[in-house]
Amino acid sequence: MQAVQTNTETPASIALVLAMTMALGPLALDTYLPAFPAMAASLAANTHDISLSISLYVFVLAFGQLVAGPLSDRWGREPVMLGGLAMFGLASYLISNAQSLEQLLAFRGLQAFGGGWATVCVPALVRDRLSGVEAARFFSLIGLIMILAPAIAPSLGSLILSHYAWPAIFVVLAGYAFLMVGVLKLMLFGGDRSPQMINHDLSVWQRYRAVFATRPALRFMLIQTFSFAVMLLFISHSSFIYQEHFGASPSKFALLFGANIIVMLMANLSNRKLLNRFSSQQILRWSLSCQAMGIVLLVVVTTFWHELWLFLPAMMITVGSMGAIVPNTQASFMEYFTTNGGTAAALLGATQFSVAGLIAAASSLLPESVLAIVLLQAACSVLCLGLIWLKRPEGVSTASP
Repeated sequence: MQAVQTNTETPASIALVLAMTMALGPLALDTYLPAFPAMAASLAANTHDISLSISLYVFVLAFGQLVAGPLSDRWGREPVMLGGLAMFGLASYLISNAQSLEQLLAFRGLQAFGGGWATVCVPALVRDRLSGVEAARFFSLIGLIMILAPAIAPSLGSLILSHYAWPAIFVVLAGYAFLMVGVLKLMLFGGDRSPQMINHDLSVWQRYRAVFATRPALRFMLIQTFSFAVMLLFISHSSFIYQEHFGASPSKFALLFGANIIVMLMANLSNRKLLNRFSSQQILRWSLSCQAMGIVLLVVVTTFWHELWLFLPAMMITVGSMGAIVPNTQASFMEYFTTNGGTAAALLGATQFSVAGLIAAASSLLPESVLAIVLLQAACSVLCLGLIWLKRPEGVSTASP
């Protein structure tokens, strides 16, 4: 075992920095959504072709996490995290110069690979420092801060489009990534340090075998995966739902998309209060049930009415519930791993993004209707309810190889 060092800043400052890093995900997924029509025209493609870049990003992000997680356990969080951000920034600049759909997809894959390296270290860094309810509160604090990212991302994209062509969106993403390299180096990986134990002797396969052997944790990995699929299905088809089906303009689309953040913020704030009295698993049950209720409302509204003012609040409940689902799922899963936290976070993130990405990609084979999308969301929600309600809350016993 060798000790490396991590910064010991105040929880609020650490949460802010880690949230800014995690914000790469929603920024990379949501900022360019309003630019789909312009990108399609510029690259001689159609909107459906451009939407493939979402699924590609999700898949490669998962692969990047699988590679980077064990590397961060072996060599430390700093080189993996900063290297990933640099890779993300370079790829974003290359995307801004793409001249064809093929170039867009190739550079988008590199962007996602770097994003996976950067973001996989965040849950591991939290687990390096905290556990139990404290970890759940910290994940919730990170979630509270980064809720702003999906809220402002489409609006930021629309603002940039109102003054510049679509490549400027990716120039902004490149600048953000390189800015974060400096911020992390200064605030998280510099100054006074406390030891983080790293075992250089274990192979990648040994680390993954140890994580898979911790079977009680895998239930939470699947819950995170299918609940994320519910949200990713909305993200992937949001342009079709609001701009094509309901006829919203790009600026109105940004407002409709961001409306989900209202409930997400409420869920996150409520979660932080509820953690003072209830366990993460109890709150997770209620949050998943709330998401299911939103989907039931979506099915009813989509089947019997076609009014945006009825559809919007139901989708707000469905997507907004993630404000409480994500921090409690992460905390419940990571609680099992006092060692190999990076590998565990990699498996959690990779499974979440790859399986949810497959579901989102498969949804393109469905009939082009809002009801078909909502019914697939309902199927994912049913799986989550089964995983959380059919097994009672249990104690945590950590495993190490």
